[in-house]
Amino acid sequence: MQYFSPALENLVEHFAKLPGVGVKSAQRLAFYVLSLPEEEASAFAKAIVDAKAHIHCCPICQNLTEGDGPCGICASARRDNATICVVADPKDVVAMERSREYTGQYHVLHGVLSPMNRVGPDDLHIRSLVERVSAGGVEEVIMATNPDTEGEATAMYLSRLLKPFQVKVTRLAYGIPVGSHLEYADDATLIRALEGRREI
Repeated sequence: MQYFSPALENLVEHFAKLPGVGVKSAQRLAFYVLSLPEEEASAFAKAIVDAKAHIHCCPICQNLTEGDGPCGICASARRDNATICVVADPKDVVAMERSREYTGQYHVLHGVLSPMNRVGPDDLHIRSLVERVSAGGVEEVIMATNPDTEGEATAMYLSRLLKPFQVKVTRLAYGIPVGSHLEYADDATLIRALEGRREI
């Protein structure tokens, strides 16, 4: 027996595809969207379509940006171009910026190496990182991937790739608990992790 109309079932299924959203939460979200006035529902749908159409990767660091050219961080004259902090996802840039301690550049991989999930080096933005470092002017690369198995494996793989360029490769100190994620770390923990980074 079908409880919902096909259109509502379709909406629930799409919400359920979001990370961390189960079937019951998806149903609540679908019913909430249906309860919105027509203008608000249209504005919500337009915001999704507009974001998808206008947000793209920065040609330098691969962070999410809008408009032509590099993102605001890469374009800023106040950032230290000699230091690159490598993170797995754009949300990790937000976490690092919250600490207000880091003033260098970023490089976003858009994932980590994960043989179980069939994610290899060619699936990540690794080649552009190597090109940035090989171009010269970079003195330190900070590996800020999550301190879990996949994050560690990615950091070690990148450190081996970057060794020939005589660049200092460091890893965030373990002020961040093993198994946690950068986006959930508090500011003090991130500051301690940055200050206590070590060479790989």
